[in-house]
Order: sequence, then C-alpha cells, then structure tokens
Amino acid sequence: MYVKRNYSFFMTFNWSKKPFLLGLLYALVIHALIYVVHGHFTLPWQPISVIGIAVAFYLGFKNNSSYDRTWEARKIWGGIVNTSRSFGAGVVSFIQGEDAPAIRRELIHRHVAWLTVLRHQLRMPRTWEHPIDGEHSKNLPNISEAPGPTCTLEMEKFIRSEEMNALRKQSNMATQLLATQSKRLQELRDKGYFEDFRHMEFHHNITELYNEQGRAERIKNFPFPRQYASTALWLTMVFCAFVPFGMADVFMDGDSWMFWLSPLFSALIIWIFFLMEMIGDYSENPFEGTFNDVPITSISRGIEIDIREMIGDTDIPGPITAENGFLM
Repeated sequence: MYVKRNYSFFMTFNWSKKPFLLGLLYALVIHALIYVVHGHFTLPWQPISVIGIAVAFYLGFKNNSSYDRTWEARKIWGGIVNTSRSFGAGVVSFIQGEDAPAIRRELIHRHVAWLTVLRHQLRMPRTWEHPIDGEHSKNLPNISEAPGPTCTLEMEKFIRSEEMNALRKQSNMATQLLATQSKRLQELRDKGYFEDFRHMEFHHNITELYNEQGRAERIKNFPFPRQYASTALWLTMVFCAFVPFGMADVFMDGDSWMFWLSPLFSALIIWIFFLMEMIGDYSENPFEGTFNDVPITSISRGIEIDIREMIGDTDIPGPITAENGFLM
C-alpha cells in the first residue's frame, strides 16, 4: 500500500509510460502515412468519440468492481484485527488457575502463528495475478511471503516443533491451526481453567476467525471474472487503434504544424484510457503484494504487538515501516 499523500506525476507516468510511448510511435506512423497520401484514410472523430464514451463507462464499471474487492479485503482484515484483540483480552482475563501464564502464552503465540501462515498463504501467486518481480514492481519492498522456509522459520518461534511437523502435512495450515486452537480450548475447559460461558465466547472468536479467513480466501482464490477484465482491455485497444485516424481528421484543416501535434494528443488520449484500465487491473487482487494492495504484513505485525503485549512478552518486534513509500 502506498502511504504518502499522493503519487507524483512522474511516478504515475513511469509506471504507465509504455502505452504512451507505444501510442506515440503508432500515431506518428499513422500520421506519416496520412501525410504521404495527402489526407486520405482519416476517419471522422464523432463516431470514434462515441466508442470512447462507451469504453469509458465500461472502464468505470470495471474499476468500481475492482475497488469493491480491495475495500472488502480491507474490511476483512479489520475484522481480523478486532477479533484477535477480543481473543487476546479473553485469554488474559478468562484463563485462571495453575500454569495460567504459560497457557496464555501458548494460546497467544499459536494465534500469532495463525496470522503468519494466513498471511503467507494469501501471498501465494496465482496465474491471473501480476508477477511480483515484474516491471511494475521495481520500487516495491521485497515481498517473499508464501508457505515455505521463511514461513516455517517465523512459525517455529511460536509453536512447538511437533505441532509444526504435523502442520507441514496439511494442505491448509491456517485452517488446521484454528482447529488445533479449538481442541486446546476444549481441553482447558475440561480441566476447569474456565467455565462454559467463557468457552462459548472463545468458540465465537474461533468461528469469527474462520469466517474472516474464508472471506479472504474467496477473494484470493476467485479472480475478478476474466470476461470483464479481458473485454475492458480489448475495448480499450480497439478505441485507441482508431484515435490517431480521428485526431488526424480534426487537425487536418489547420496549419501544417498543428497536424504534427496530433500524434502527441493521440498518445495522450491513449495513455489516459490505458491508465484507467491499468488502475482497475492492479486493484483486482488485493493480496498479491503490489502498489495498492492491503498491507496484511503490517496489519499482522500490529496485531502481534497488541496481543503479545497483553501477556507481557518482551521480545516483541516493532511495527513494519514503509519502504520507498510502500507498506507491505
């Protein structure tokens, strides 16, 4: 997530310059051909502008839908924050009896392990997502979060090696960690560390965490429908292919030097439409770790700090800081 007040114009242009440069080159070629044939093969601007209006409406629909996915993802992680704090407060206040501090630490640390593996699972690349090492990710922090050695090292700080070995055999480690947490809470209830009412509250927390995980997985594993995404791209390309012909017709009757300004205006229009398309395209997948995604690494660290402070841990890492204006 970008955390400065505004993207600079040059940052925005550098990110989206390819359509402008290709559009300028294409427009120059078209205008040179039109100049050679003395104005033949131009097209009237009015029908082209009608196509442009239709494409703009369609891009607006796509961008609104993409924004809805991003905003829903942020609300999901807001729910995880609230439920995690409630769970942590319950662990601290409800669990009483022999070895209560050690049990509180075990439950809180298992929850941090769940946050860790969920975060890594949501960062796993999908075929419809943008590659994290692509040309549009050059200024991003290094995000290497997917179930693997890094995830294992982080989780081993919070759960026993036997539990970690058992989790490695599971297809969805986050789901199984919550199941383990639920079983452990039942064991503690049977031993009298808390009564039924408080056990119901804990179970409600686990249910809410399952719900939020499922909602996040729904966004991660179901792409923005490809028919809408693809149609937006192809319609933009069709419209932009006609732009130089229409602009040449508009500038043809003016001074000769005005005619050669037409490729620049054509490239500008092409850039604007492709920029709108790219904004929607890069908002579809809010967990892939690009420019405007939900900063789940930072949110997870914030939760970890909050709930570990509740049990008096001392080796707590600091908040995640932004790199080059981007927060993971």
